[in-house]
Amino acid sequence: MKEIDGKLIAVVRIRGEVGINPDIRDCLNLMKLHRKHRLIITQNTPSMRGMINKVKDYCTFGEITAETVEEILTKRAKLPGNKDLTETYVKKTVKSDIKSFSKAMSEGKANLKDLTGVKTFFKLHPPIGGFERLGIKKPYARGGSLGYRSKDMNKLVIKML
Repeated sequence: MKEIDGKLIAVVRIRGEVGINPDIRDCLNLMKLHRKHRLIITQNTPSMRGMINKVKDYCTFGEITAETVEEILTKRAKLPGNKDLTETYVKKTVKSDIKSFSKAMSEGKANLKDLTGVKTFFKLHPPIGGFERLGIKKPYARGGSLGYRSKDMNKLVIKML
């Protein structure tokens, strides 16, 4: 696996459940990637890189920017009861707005767990315009959708919001 530079990594599950190895299924469940088109935002730690390396044939991953994190939080973050995350809830919980919180997240100073009650995974739509030319069974480096995609992860996430 290539060395990932950014502090925040986005992981999106691309492939489904059928015919999956039980060890890989358990790893995906630990990462809260229970179904297709789910996204998690995580810090770049050795343990997470090991988990991502294990599930790289079912997911795509890469670095994301603070602007993309802000878009994800405003459009897809959910509170218990399937309610949308609001600016007032963020101000009440972490004493800042969504924009500054997403910037702090990208710098590694904050975490999604600081927003108590917010679900740590995000439900996405299939990408507008579809996945890459070779589909969901080939690596990104060869024209498919799976594996490491570095800064291009931002484009995919925006297409899926």
